Amino acid sequence: MTESGQTPEGRPRQRKQVLLRLDPSVHDALARWAGDELRSTNAQIEFLLRRALAEAGRLPRDAGPLPRRGRPPVSEP
Repeated sequence: MTESGQTPEGRPRQRKQVLLRLDPSVHDALARWAGDELRSTNAQIEFLLRRALAEAGRLPRDAGPLPRRGRPPVSEP
C-alpha cells in the first residue's frame, strides 16, 4: 500500500462501510460539530477515530490519509 491511498498496482483502496447505531442526541451533537468544522458527519467520525487511534498509539502505519474533501479529481481517459 502506498502513501497515496492506492494499492501498489495503482488502484484506489476500497473504503469499508460500517453500520453505526448512535443515540439520536449523540448523532445530533456530532452532526453540529461536523458542520462547525465543515465536514460531513461521516468524515467527522473518521477524523475522531483516527485521532483517538493515533493518541493511543494504535493507528496502523499503512492507514492511508484521510480522503480529500470536495469533488473527486477528474480522471483522464
